[in-house]
Amino acid sequence: MNLKEVNEALNLYVRPQTFPLAIKMCQSSSEFPEKVRMPKRDLGISVTICQGIAMARRYGWTIAIGKEDQCCPHGAFVLGFVPGKGYLDGSYAESLGLGTKEQFAKTAHSLSRLEYGKYSHILAAPLHFATFEPHLILIFGNPAQVARLVQGALTLTGGVLTSVSSSGIACSGFIARPILTQECQFILSGAGDRYFALTQDHELAFTIPTGKIESTIQGLEIGHKSGMHRYPTPSFLRFEGQLPPAYYKFLKLLKKEEQ
Repeated sequence: MNLKEVNEALNLYVRPQTFPLAIKMCQSSSEFPEKVRMPKRDLGISVTICQGIAMARRYGWTIAIGKEDQCCPHGAFVLGFVPGKGYLDGSYAESLGLGTKEQFAKTAHSLSRLEYGKYSHILAAPLHFATFEPHLILIFGNPAQVARLVQGALTLTGGVLTSVSSSGIACSGFIARPILTQECQFILSGAGDRYFALTQDHELAFTIPTGKIESTIQGLEIGHKSGMHRYPTPSFLRFEGQLPPAYYKFLKLLKKEEQ
């Protein structure tokens, strides 16, 4: 199944309000497609990782973000752009008044993190534009839409889908964790995702690693054809309406006019 077919299936079965994205971690700029925007080079600004993701899913841009393009310490750590020793032991956070060393270190060690120096950039593009093989697909939606994606992910396998939430640092959940675990994830947007990427209160994120794409789309199709699992969610409306007594009398009077 190619990415355009995946995009068509997601638009049919899930109907997201912003573009589903293909996400790839690149080891060098030689992996970029021909047309790509880089924040520092093309916009004259540095951005957070979540902000760049928002540009891709809302503007429809193909965007590449490297160490010099991004300004978030959490994103730099999670994607392996910096060594992170002072992040992991909590010493830098404590020196900046961001909590105690022990508290921050506990959070840091709980995060999913890509190997330092393995990748130089994160590349994101709308599925219908993407010309590269992604590591994962990222979709934002409301709870009902994300529930459909969870159903799709589990239809062929059964079981449950386990995700991890923290007080922020959503890029750990929707980029690093699915790459490392090769499992689908649903993610609550963190503080940065809301502050800088303007993720809305009703939005959740869902990621599908490459190896799970085909089975997830098949699961969505099966659920849709069953008539039970669909979006918009079907409502059971085949019941007799129950109205206030005055309405029945009102209708009776109207019908008398026909006599």
